[in-house]
Amino acid sequence: MTMTEDLPKPVIDLMASGIVSEFATISRAGVPIDTACYYFPSEGLKTFDLATGLSYPAKAERARRNPKVGLLIEGRADEPVISIAGMAAVRDADPQANALRYIAETGFALPLNPDWALARKAVYYFTRIIMEVTPARVLWWDNPAAMDGAPHVWEAPAGTVYPTSDPAAPGAVSAPAKWPPRSWRETADHAIARNAAAHLTLIDERGFPLPIRAREVKLTDDGFDIVVPRGAPWSGNGTASLSYEGLETFIGECRADGGRIHMTVERAMPFHPFMNDQREMWHPSEETYNGFMNRLKHECDRRGVPVPTLPEDKPEPTAGARLRMARGRNTFRAPATAS
Repeated sequence: MTMTEDLPKPVIDLMASGIVSEFATISRAGVPIDTACYYFPSEGLKTFDLATGLSYPAKAERARRNPKVGLLIEGRADEPVISIAGMAAVRDADPQANALRYIAETGFALPLNPDWALARKAVYYFTRIIMEVTPARVLWWDNPAAMDGAPHVWEAPAGTVYPTSDPAAPGAVSAPAKWPPRSWRETADHAIARNAAAHLTLIDERGFPLPIRAREVKLTDDGFDIVVPRGAPWSGNGTASLSYEGLETFIGECRADGGRIHMTVERAMPFHPFMNDQREMWHPSEETYNGFMNRLKHECDRRGVPVPTLPEDKPEPTAGARLRMARGRNTFRAPATAS
């Protein structure tokens, strides 16, 4: 039996039509880092594919180094909540093909709805690394209210062989951008004031980083007190990240204490310029533009390929994109700018 034959129709329908997932990878230091990303399943839901910019490849580099990743797919209050522990394969050998696919899969949901004549100039944004995630385990709850109970579970068959990443390009990865840091407390004040959804990510007993939406977050002197559903798929202890839609992200140590989890914050991650101000995506400052283009050229040179050329006419959406388009825009802040 395949996953699509085993899972109930509401779960399959949401997997196929959802627009945004929380996507978590693990850093070299063992920190689970979650960002909201557009996702676009392959035909037959064999893989759940996501992308990150070739000019800011950190997520892909983490997934290449440690392919254990996690996705959380959420819908309306009457729809399932789906947690996928998967194995990622990084596809970055053909940036031109990746750019065209990314536009065809996600172009219907471009932030701020620019016309294509403007958007096609943003080659620094559309040149993508694609990460194909093959599910190893799927947990789901029938709806958010059911998450205090144990999840339903699907396991990949024993002996499943997972695809591997494209060979890493020769040479060193381009130096990371030096985005201005903020103090964690200033960043926390900003996050709390926005009243945005927060997701807590810890690594489960099998080594997968799994995000779960927090029900309550309160600021403390040294971090946060967090309430999550009792059915969360990890103990609540260990190194963690707390992400507000990928904009404000905090790294720290969690300790479960009764019905709450206390997170002692070590630092806040810098703001990606596109997430901080989505106008920067289509109208970047000279400094931002030059930084992304220099990194993009470096990464293309490592792969022995030219910087992609975007077509004058916007690629037609795929069948999957049309299905997601029919569902309508996700209620989250458009996240693909940092994915």
